Amino acid sequence: MSLDVSPKLLAEAENGAVREEDFVDTVRTSLPYAYDLIASLAVELHDGKAEFTDNQTPPPSEKERGQLLRALASDAIRGSLERHFGVALAFQNCHRVAAFRPGAQDSETYARFTSTRSQILNQSPEFRDC
Repeated sequence: MSLDVSPKLLAEAENGAVREEDFVDTVRTSLPYAYDLIASLAVELHDGKAEFTDNQTPPPSEKERGQLLRALASDAIRGSLERHFGVALAFQNCHRVAAFRPGAQDSETYARFTSTRSQILNQSPEFRDC
């Protein structure tokens, strides 16, 4: 799955720097499921006191799963979404994305969430082909 880049944004990129707001808008329109999921996690995180918020509900279809994988597999997309929403993202199992507060990457909770142990404990047969 690729981003649906407008001719205007492509021209900007060819001529130099791209405004991050324009890039994030392209991500929003190209990967709406991923964008909306991360937006909802960010709102929940910022509205609460928990160290992180996460999604444990599988996407409704492979199309949406593909959007989420695309967003989190790209450093540029992931980094832009983190800056846009003011979160640090972590990812497991094809759909379990978590939003942490910025700077949490040094915390015990973040280390536990991203550990090999947690990855193994969060495996199940339905995740093997995603």
